[in-house]
Amino acid sequence: MSEKNDSFDPFDPTGMLKSMRESSMDSWSKMMIQLVNTDAYSQATGKLLDTWLSTSAPFRKMLETIMTQVLTNLNLPLRDDVISLAERLTNIEIRLDDLEAKLEESQQVESKAANTKSPSRKGTGPKAHSNPTENQP
Repeated sequence: MSEKNDSFDPFDPTGMLKSMRESSMDSWSKMMIQLVNTDAYSQATGKLLDTWLSTSAPFRKMLETIMTQVLTNLNLPLRDDVISLAERLTNIEIRLDDLEAKLEESQQVESKAANTKSPSRKGTGPKAHSNPTENQP
């Protein structure tokens, strides 16, 4: 449908600008690839990152201290408080899952035992101890 035509069109006012832009982008791309793939560039970037991390550490620590004081004064939970609460809730959830599994297991054992003893007896099984108001319309 639309094929790229690289020939010069005298009636296209932006054609020359487009071709100049494409050629400059190609040359910049090649130059930057050559620059970034050098060992000197990687060493300079490494030194820059090391310097930035070492100088930003005291500022980060100071900001953390200030935020702790502000949150404490506003009676808001700290990050450690939220993490502790999340750990406790996870522990509670795990325990509830374990209890649920044990309860289901014991119900299955009871229902199997009730079925093997006397399947014709009424009033046994899981619904024997149900609330009498549940069956009313």
